[in-house]
Amino acid sequence: MAKKQKEVQGDKNLGNIESALSRTEMFIEDNQKMLTNLLLVVLAIALLVIAGNRYILKPKNAEAASSMFMAERYFERDSFNLALNGYGTFPGFLDVIDEYSITKSAKLAKYYAGICYKELGDYQSAVDYLSGFRTRDMMVGAAAQSSLGDAYSELGEYNKAVKAYFDAADGYQNEFTTPLILKKAGIVYEEMGELEKALEVYKRISLEYPASQEGREMEKYIGRVEAQMASL
Repeated sequence: MAKKQKEVQGDKNLGNIESALSRTEMFIEDNQKMLTNLLLVVLAIALLVIAGNRYILKPKNAEAASSMFMAERYFERDSFNLALNGYGTFPGFLDVIDEYSITKSAKLAKYYAGICYKELGDYQSAVDYLSGFRTRDMMVGAAAQSSLGDAYSELGEYNKAVKAYFDAADGYQNEFTTPLILKKAGIVYEEMGELEKALEVYKRISLEYPASQEGREMEKYIGRVEAQMASL
């Protein structure tokens, strides 16, 4: 009896599969023209993307990188105004951003522009350019977020500054920049009167990065905060 029920159930399942396949075949037959057109559209879009990348985006990237060459040299010499605005026939980072907005160089130019504005004391403009900048590069990413924190700190927006510092320290964690950036966060916490949080940050540096320059000097920072807490 059980065997017969299994056979009946198996026949039903097979019938359901056959029915589903038949409906699929009917749908394809009834809509063959539409499906063919849809496939052609997808292929056309794919070809346009490939062609656009090869014949438009790549040349634009190369042109943008070439145009930004002198701005980068000015930046390396700390000539931030020239780097930002250009000089003579040499475009600055702002020109590259406007002229080559879709390129990787324009994205990098936003980072450079944010740093230039910070160094020139225009902290709000620095925030405007750095707050939307993201990269997978460890050192550039850490520098961008750390500089964003500096700009927020100069504007007196300490909570945003601390967040930017932690984004830099934890999002781009490494032995070189992380202890320095955490130290900045600790100093801002002290400025805010958040002594327990400052102490926590300083102890983290001492524990996790003892061999760094910041790790070696944390004893005096910890002592200073503990003395302030004891006097309250």
